[in-house]
Amino acid sequence: MTLSIYNTQTRTKEPFEPTVPGEVKMYCCGVTVYDDCHLGHARSYIVWDTVRRYLQWRGYRVRYLQNFTDIDDKILKRAKERGVSMAEISRQYIEAYFRDIRQLNVADADDYPRVTDHIPEICDLIQTLIDRDLAYAAAGDVYYSVERFPSYGKLSGRKPEDMQSGASGRVSADDRKRHPFDFALWKGSQEDEPGWNSPWGRGRPGWHIECSAMIRSQLGETIDIHGGGGDLVFPHHENEIAQSEGAHGQPLAKYWTHNGMVRVNGEKMSKSLGNFTTIRELLTQIDPMVLRLFVLQAQYRKPLDFTDEAIASAENSWATLEDGLRFGDRFGKQLNWPSDAPIESLPQVKASFQTAMDDDFNTSGGLAVVFELAKELRRVGNILAHAGEISEDSQHLQRQWTTLVELAAVLGLESSPEESSGLDGLSDAAIQTLIEERQAARKAKNFSEADRIREELKRQNVTLVDQPGGTTFIRGSG
Repeated sequence: MTLSIYNTQTRTKEPFEPTVPGEVKMYCCGVTVYDDCHLGHARSYIVWDTVRRYLQWRGYRVRYLQNFTDIDDKILKRAKERGVSMAEISRQYIEAYFRDIRQLNVADADDYPRVTDHIPEICDLIQTLIDRDLAYAAAGDVYYSVERFPSYGKLSGRKPEDMQSGASGRVSADDRKRHPFDFALWKGSQEDEPGWNSPWGRGRPGWHIECSAMIRSQLGETIDIHGGGGDLVFPHHENEIAQSEGAHGQPLAKYWTHNGMVRVNGEKMSKSLGNFTTIRELLTQIDPMVLRLFVLQAQYRKPLDFTDEAIASAENSWATLEDGLRFGDRFGKQLNWPSDAPIESLPQVKASFQTAMDDDFNTSGGLAVVFELAKELRRVGNILAHAGEISEDSQHLQRQWTTLVELAAVLGLESSPEESSGLDGLSDAAIQTLIEERQAARKAKNFSEADRIREELKRQNVTLVDQPGGTTFIRGSG
């Protein structure tokens, strides 16, 4: 079986052949750290986490990088609003990113390069483009000359006459440009703004040059997979190609992959429409695994519509899957499963899963295979729970369960231990009781008692989050 991937640049599915057999270099555009991550971010990073997990399951050695953009106009604006430094805003929202995304069982990337750590590499790349007559300095700024790169537009399919500078609000119109669709590589800093010394004066990088420089520095001239949201095809990824390939003459990425956008009740998610939802807000209402499952039920390149009905369906599906995942813990002893002997999984089931996932990471097809296992284990579990007799072979059930746990983990779907009322695993109800006791202590100004309760919960790997509407909790130290 051969893995095929839809390549945005060629608009076709192509057999996956990494540059170095058995190894994959993969880069995904990360967040600009000026605000909490939202549902769109959740979808993107769940998708690329699953792609990485599947490649590793297939036997590839994957090196996966995801950057943080920690210098940007939006970050500077937020810093001025709050009267703090740009570095403080970046630190705060990088911590918030990890707090939120890890709850969705998104594994950490191998590295998270930051723009501010790569200023010398960015300047070197800009100078190379100037030397190749692909860029020009203008009164403290440096611009890329789009007309000097003949294949510009090959990723997005846009023609130069259809393009507009200033996409995403990152680059403003400027009469210093030779052509209106040239874009900034370096921007001169105002006196009250952060900046770095460069051959063109004190300034800071443009948005697009950052990823080109970090990829070249960390992964080399050509990577295998470049991922990101569909909104980044133009101008960001188009400009990355122009910069990187213009500088070294080699393809930046063999496969360009993009996830679809998120809609809420059929409408584009935006703050102006009042349907903008952060991951933190969502996880006060939805189990993290429900949200992950909801994302994976859709084809990753298609739009994803967030509705109450879709989430309710995902909750029902997760209940079935969770019952299957917990089958071994609940009934393994009853079925006399050996605890120390290695158990083989079911090769034919794994082959079906691989066939689905090899078709451009078809997670909905992979989930169908997983759910067949889960539903059967749930059915048998219901019989066992009511002291009924089963006809199924115990060893085969163990192989089914082992296979289910393995394949679900490829999708990042894992059940937490069964809840209990003891200190080894506080139930939701027990946690809520402690929260209420803490609130009563705070109201009585008994702050030492309130702190004691918080620390007790912390020892149980439960983090309290105080919000204007009340206190919520997060399992895991994150």
